[in-house]
Amino acid sequence: MAGQPRRNHETDRQLALPVGLVVVLAALVLAVAVQSVVRDEISAHDGQTAAILTFLVILGMTTAIRIRIRSTTQAIQWCDVAIIIGLAVAPPATVVVCTAVGVTTAYLIRRRAFIKSAFNVAKETVLAGAAWLLLHTLGWNAQSARTLREVLLPLLVAYCLLVVLDELVMLPVIALDTGTPLLDLLRANLGLRLVSAAARLLLIIVTLLIFRLDPRLLLVIPPLVLSLHLAYAGRLRSREERQAWQRLARTTDALNVVDPDLVLRTAVAQSAELFSADEVEVELFGAGRLIRGDTESITYDGPISGAPETADVVIPAALTRHDDHEAVGEVRLRFHGPVKLSEREHYTLRTFASALCTAIRNADAYAELDRVAQEQAHAATHDALTGLPNRRHLMDSGNEVLRRQHADGVVALLLIDLNHFKEINDTLGHAAGDRVLIQVADRLSSAVRDEDLVARLGGDEFAVLFRGLPAPAVAAHRAETLFTALHKPFDLDGMRISVEASGGIASAPNMGGMAELLRRADVAMYQAKRTGRRMTTYLPAQDTADLGRLVLGGDLPRAVADDEFTVTFQPIVELSTGEVMAAEALARWQHPVHGTMDPLRFIDAVERSGLLPAFTEAVLDQSLMAARSWREAGFDLPVAVNVSPRSLLDARFPGAVLARLRTHDLPPDGLILELTETLALSQLEVVDQVLNQLRDEGVRLALDDFGTGYSSLSMLSRIPVHELKIDREFVMAMENSAEAAAVIRSTVDLGRSLGLVVVAEGVESEPQRQALWELGCAAGQGHLFARPMAAGRLLGALQQGAEGRPGTLAPPLHEAGSVIRLSPSRRGGPRRQDRLPHLPA
Repeated sequence: MAGQPRRNHETDRQLALPVGLVVVLAALVLAVAVQSVVRDEISAHDGQTAAILTFLVILGMTTAIRIRIRSTTQAIQWCDVAIIIGLAVAPPATVVVCTAVGVTTAYLIRRRAFIKSAFNVAKETVLAGAAWLLLHTLGWNAQSARTLREVLLPLLVAYCLLVVLDELVMLPVIALDTGTPLLDLLRANLGLRLVSAAARLLLIIVTLLIFRLDPRLLLVIPPLVLSLHLAYAGRLRSREERQAWQRLARTTDALNVVDPDLVLRTAVAQSAELFSADEVEVELFGAGRLIRGDTESITYDGPISGAPETADVVIPAALTRHDDHEAVGEVRLRFHGPVKLSEREHYTLRTFASALCTAIRNADAYAELDRVAQEQAHAATHDALTGLPNRRHLMDSGNEVLRRQHADGVVALLLIDLNHFKEINDTLGHAAGDRVLIQVADRLSSAVRDEDLVARLGGDEFAVLFRGLPAPAVAAHRAETLFTALHKPFDLDGMRISVEASGGIASAPNMGGMAELLRRADVAMYQAKRTGRRMTTYLPAQDTADLGRLVLGGDLPRAVADDEFTVTFQPIVELSTGEVMAAEALARWQHPVHGTMDPLRFIDAVERSGLLPAFTEAVLDQSLMAARSWREAGFDLPVAVNVSPRSLLDARFPGAVLARLRTHDLPPDGLILELTETLALSQLEVVDQVLNQLRDEGVRLALDDFGTGYSSLSMLSRIPVHELKIDREFVMAMENSAEAAAVIRSTVDLGRSLGLVVVAEGVESEPQRQALWELGCAAGQGHLFARPMAAGRLLGALQQGAEGRPGTLAPPLHEAGSVIRLSPSRRGGPRRQDRLPHLPA
């Protein structure tokens, strides 16, 4: 025992108490039984019966069904059958003595370990004594029992006691010996133990029936027990093999992962359970790595030389594939005691080792492919010389930042160009120039914050993307820090070289994304170079690219004359039912050279050109014509048209609008005018007159982009609108931003209190639709329902409908008749003005 690990010594000490108690109790029972046998006279017939009983006990012990649990074997034996049969045909004391003698003889024949043999002899002796005590307590006597019921019932009760006591005594000892949780042992092979107990019970009943027919037939019981055992053991082996292959299949399937570390950890845990091993270790020859553990955890993972030595019994298997004799390692089953695997278990171990070898090689190959892919992805987005992100990385990261800049603060870009860098390459060589670029990259990276991004765009040009700035002016202050870091001389082969640089700063634009931001920073940088300044901030007035707007302005007369302005329509849908309530007209310029342009690119030129009335009239004509076609087809849908703030300064604007309505034979409430950024003009008296005249005539008004900063609650009372439109930015952010959800909720509450319809823009998913409806928002528009489309195509979509319901573009949120738990914001009940067509004039 000197070589056993510390845990085994502790286990032996824990086992000493329960084993000792069982042995002492068995000695007492056996002493009482021997005294009783000596006191009573034993006839020749009793001696013959005792011999048969002893033989039955030996047979029951040697024909056991054995189940290995780690390094301990649990046996399902037939000894309890011999005990119960013996109690029916012989004095109980004789049965106890025969049990002790038979079990001892069986273990002597099998030459088992002394401690294990002593425990099992004591256990079976105690069980026989317990059955004797139970029958004595019940007042049962084999000679006095007359009827079959009087014979069977007490004996069956005694048998149940034996089965329960056997489990109560054996399982805790096995749990201590193997370190297996008691509940796991109780559940393990429970079905097998129950079936075996039922089979033994049936054998007892048959034997007792045979004995009542003729006691001499007792001699046929040993062959019957042996036959039943062979039949049952064969069936058990077949079942065990089938289950073993199923467990092997599940285990090998679990190895099909692409992480090499996970493959090894899974192999250790799964194989420890598959082979009921105390521990399993896997050694990889090439990596010099060993990982060891059990079903619960990994106990060692590191170099082979550092693994702790133990005196466990080890059963190895080489990690080779069937088509390859080169081993990549070895898997070893470790047991705390002697274990002999069956031929089937050896074959299972070899099969598992082959599957593990394949899994390791596949995972290694995938890891190598993933490493190469990551290197290639890194190379595609980083500069090879400096290791900084390249232009592609800057553009991708910048566009991602710009999409959420309202939540994360101001975004600005600094573009840096090294002055006279060509002289360094020409004088000192390109290798020296490369070392200078590397030092520039290091200084820039060290001088920025973690959230900022430094990139090399190529040559001697660098960029710094500032994120989360509290104000645009802060960018210039941080840029000065970077230029100060670059102003210090560079050490190059003992020479001190000064590098000058020029820079341009630009704040994130409202449109154009990262490409526009980079263009503006480039404009500012070249402005700094022209003026001889170290750094310049972008100013729109100095941007020569604005000349393009002048070119567009020159094309406007032709565009109006040739009807190059077209209109598409995006439906506005009732969130609850999916019914289309209105459609917003979206103007586009089909330019023969520049292609399709949205109003953000040409509306300024239109407003400055003097052609705004003609442009507005063209858009109104197309919009009202579309609304007329929908009405004639049976869909009375108002059309919403965006109005330029400059149009509201024209006192003739209401008359022009009403004239277009009469031309197309549409009632005034068939038109909704959306007011964009009009709050700055709302103080002007002419604007108030224009808006009030339109409203008095029945034209409905909507306030667009409400909540973005252009709208003011103090001005809302001056603007006689019917609708509020929530900006798409709040809708997109509402799922992740409590502030955005609060803005939407307050807007809905405000609209309800003023009797206004609230329309949410940018609805792109069902969760957004559901959340908006729960917040009390009645209507929405966005790609979830439809993208902008031509008037005829929208009419076709209305006629087809959603799920066969004309006039709808989405299924209802709730089925008819369903019970809906309303949020507090919606429990006030529906309002009449929650439907666009029924707004009061």
